[in-house]
Amino acid sequence: MSFFFEKKEKNKKALVEETLLAKYDQYYRLAYRYAHEEADAFDIVQSGACKAIRSSHTLRNEEYVQTWLYRIMLNECFQYLKQPKHLSYEAMQDEKGRHADATEDHYADVDLQRALNALADKDRAVIILKYFEDRKISEIAEILDENENTVKSRLYRSMKKLQVILSDGQNGKVW
Repeated sequence: MSFFFEKKEKNKKALVEETLLAKYDQYYRLAYRYAHEEADAFDIVQSGACKAIRSSHTLRNEEYVQTWLYRIMLNECFQYLKQPKHLSYEAMQDEKGRHADATEDHYADVDLQRALNALADKDRAVIILKYFEDRKISEIAEILDENENTVKSRLYRSMKKLQVILSDGQNGKVW
């Protein structure tokens, strides 16, 4: 009997590994939206992948492996945001150099990023999953473990908050 369970756990582990490899770019984009730094995003995905592989035996339903992995990656993003930020000397020099040599105009991206950062974690997660990751409301509800109507109302409120944050305060014009 234990042979059966061991084989099933190996199948789950293989499925998790296969899904991680196939969807790695999506997990990286999700992490980058929260971390804003390439190295930090890679660290988040790596940590999430390790946790997923180690706990693959807890996956209850194999058809929900993508949702299960998204949930792990989101939790890793939230964990990253809770950590205190420490900059090394090299990172500070890179920051200074990056701003001094900047020639492109990224104001719209910066404004949107600041507006997203002003939202609560779950509100930001709904916006990112819906508009940057092209997830359906039902998938978002499953990932966040919330009711679909809750996700819809959170999405509506978050969009209103973003509109207020991004408006210039004159004539309701939105950037």
